[in-house]
Amino acid sequence: MSEDRIERETLIAASLEHVWSLVAQPGFWVADKASLPGTVARAGETMIAKHPEHGEFPVRVEKVEPPTYLAYRWASAFPGEEPRENNSTLVEFTLTREGDQTLLRVVESGFAALAGSEELRTQSLHDNSGGWPLELDALRTRAEQTSA
Repeated sequence: MSEDRIERETLIAASLEHVWSLVAQPGFWVADKASLPGTVARAGETMIAKHPEHGEFPVRVEKVEPPTYLAYRWASAFPGEEPRENNSTLVEFTLTREGDQTLLRVVESGFAALAGSEELRTQSLHDNSGGWPLELDALRTRAEQTSA
């Protein structure tokens, strides 16, 4: 594994359009799920993703290419701080139709450029590496349960 990026994929038994509707909710991977309905990613906008245990995380929408690509920036190692180049990572989601299913790929990068100690960078990479499988499983479950 690179010390600068995390890459994960999951196959979801739901349409690309349905998965897109869930992934296009800024900060879905960290926000309290009850706060997400009605939120939609718009390039250049920032949303506060609130998590009851971990705090508040401003999530900036970097790029939106419906229905196959989204990029967000967030400062996971610096809760509450606005995302900047030296305190945030880039989270990219790519959706690909696989028959009647959707392949969702996430790439989070930029850990090596985080300000602070080497320990902070290593811990951030470690924490997020452990978090993505859980978040993708939760998203897959949500998508498959709510799919028409």
